[in-house]
Amino acid sequence: MLGIKTRYFNLTRLVEAILMAKTEGSYLKFLNQLEKISLIIIDDFGLQALNKNTKLALLQIMEDRYEKKSLIITSQLPVSKWHEYLEEPSLADAILDRLTARCHRLELKGESRRKRNS
Repeated sequence: MLGIKTRYFNLTRLVEAILMAKTEGSYLKFLNQLEKISLIIIDDFGLQALNKNTKLALLQIMEDRYEKKSLIITSQLPVSKWHEYLEEPSLADAILDRLTARCHRLELKGESRRKRNS
């Protein structure tokens, strides 16, 4: 154990957490909590449509972490399709700029590990 504070989110759960925090009036508190975590993992990026408010929240999370904390994003969607997935050109540029400016990108190929283990 390295003692690194980590938080894992499936993208759907992260979207739900953002919406819940906004509904309850605790959105800034939620963002501040996330900002303190050393590593956030967002899984299944690109599997569900995102509304503008969620994209803005993702941008804020990425902005808060930029050059300070780590973020891992996993996706079945090829990175070349992310701009199209995010739809709105200005927001897509801003989000992808923060994601790709100082990143390590790994593309895995081959059969699903879930398939192999079943």
